[in-house]
Amino acid sequence: MIATACLVAVGVISVSVLMNLYRLGTGPDVLDRILALDTLAVNAIGLIVVIGIWFDTSLYFEIALLFAAVGFLSTVAFCKYLLRGNVIE
Repeated sequence: MIATACLVAVGVISVSVLMNLYRLGTGPDVLDRILALDTLAVNAIGLIVVIGIWFDTSLYFEIALLFAAVGFLSTVAFCKYLLRGNVIE
């Protein structure tokens, strides 16, 4: 039962990742692309967690935590660059 639920979740998240890639490529402006990149990171975290549940290991949860930190920092860096023109003052 859990394998079927994980398989369905992986399929749904994969479709969401494809839609995010479309928005990332054809976004009308930079802010939409940054939002698509942040959403792509969130979807990747969900995909990693579902795969961790599917394989019944805790290693994937640590990877998801690291990926969340990198996704958050990259989004903040992109937004700061757009607002000020530089990331590090």
